[in-house]
Amino acid sequence: MSRSCDSGQKCVCKPDVCEPPSLDELEEVLHLAQSSCRHGDEVWPNLYLGDMVMSHDKYGLWKMGITHVLNAGHGKMCCKGSDDYYGTTVSYYGVPANDLPTFDLSPFFYPAAQFVHQALKSGGKVLVHCAVGVSRSAALVLAFLMIHHHYPLLAAVRLVQHKRYIFPNRGFLKQLINLEHILQRNRRDCAHTF
Repeated sequence: MSRSCDSGQKCVCKPDVCEPPSLDELEEVLHLAQSSCRHGDEVWPNLYLGDMVMSHDKYGLWKMGITHVLNAGHGKMCCKGSDDYYGTTVSYYGVPANDLPTFDLSPFFYPAAQFVHQALKSGGKVLVHCAVGVSRSAALVLAFLMIHHHYPLLAAVRLVQHKRYIFPNRGFLKQLINLEHILQRNRRDCAHTF
């Protein structure tokens, strides 16, 4: 397997050569990261990954110019949020995810990635959050980078963890590995049709 993934750069590999990382490899990379204690961090231009404290600070979000909020803990006890919570100036998308390895987050990968993509494409600023901002919301941000910016999973992890401590649970990591397999297969199939 040939892979060259520097922090902040995409992996340079061909889909049929570069294998997705194993769960153990991913966890090793995640363990090596420094932990941060900020409530939110800009992990991609105009894309912020944060916690419930940041998400509840409506005035702070207004000052930052946040136009879109993706709540990865929608409907959960500590994660306020609804279509009207932020008023009419903020578009809201709620994902009712539990931070459990048994929860299937994968059906939300594409719709959440599309929400973020459209927001950024229209010049918006996006906050993606859950309770702590390291597992559910981080997994959705990684999926966005993989789907819309073609980052391999390991490169996406390194890019985000360069700005913020993240650690999606083992179930989410397995689902992201599976997403990478699907994306690679789709790219391979596309390449063979030309």
